[in-house]
Order: sequence, then structure tokens, then C-alpha cells
Amino acid sequence: MNILSKIDPLELRQALGNFGTGVTIVSTRAADGCPVGVTVNSFNSVSLDPPIVLWSLNKTSPSLAAFEQAGRFVIQVLAIDQIDLSRRFASRTPEKFGGVHHRCGLGGLPVIEGCTAAFECLTLEQRTVGDHILFLGHIEAFDQRHGASLLYCQGRYARGVSLETSAT
Repeated sequence: MNILSKIDPLELRQALGNFGTGVTIVSTRAADGCPVGVTVNSFNSVSLDPPIVLWSLNKTSPSLAAFEQAGRFVIQVLAIDQIDLSRRFASRTPEKFGGVHHRCGLGGLPVIEGCTAAFECLTLEQRTVGDHILFLGHIEAFDQRHGASLLYCQGRYARGVSLETSAT
């Protein structure tokens, strides 16, 4: 067992990777009107009443200023056929939205088509926590479609499989 003062960051990252997460793209618009998006797996529901979600972004992200200034964001839960989008928005590619089918949502923010869910949010709070900025958002609108969501676990993309048990 690792003692807190001797934690190896790589080993910690590997251990945390054992917790499977959904894969999302969070989008907004920069002050110049350009769409901005990043791949994120640090997304969670906080409250149903009122409807609040959270996500976080590394303080060194080149996209951070856009999210800090926009006052709103969209979280899109990727479908299993959107691995290429996940990789694209995780990269430093400057034109991430080029050729990506999306519509304009609330506040003119880009909402990517084909996702299993999209949550359009007003930023409630931003808080520095360690090496990340935590964003809390109030869900103003959402949509969903049936289909399997893209997951990430142990350094690989995965597909969620229902483990149903029969009643005895």
C-alpha cells in the first residue's frame, strides 16, 4: 500500500484508471465566437433538484480561458461509435469542430449530433481544486437517444454491458 507522501503519480493514475467512466466532450464558445471543445471523463451528476452536474479541466489546458469566460457549457455523452471524436477533441488539433455535425444550442453553443445525451448548462461555480478547475453547472436543457455509451477503463475504450440478474 502506498503512503500518501510517497505516492507515485503514474501508479496513482493507473489505480484511478480502474474506475470506468463515461466519455464526454464538453463544449462552449470562446470570446471570439469560435467553438471550443475538450474530451473529458470527469463528469458527474451532483443533484436532481435542482439539476446540477460537475466536470473538471486541467489548469494547463489551452481551452481553459474559454470555459472560464463563457458562463455556460454543453456536456455531450459520447456513443460507442464516436471514438474518433473522443480522440480528436483530446488532441491539440486547432479546428476540432471542422466537419463535425453539430447544432447551435442555448447561447449559440455547439451541441454535437449523435451523442447518447447532451446537457446544456449555465455555469454556477468554478473552483480551483489541486491541478484542475472544477465547474458546476445548472442543467437548463437536455436531450437523449437510445444506444450504448462510450466508456473508458484501464487505459482503453470500452462498451457498457448490462449485467441483468433474474429474480428468484
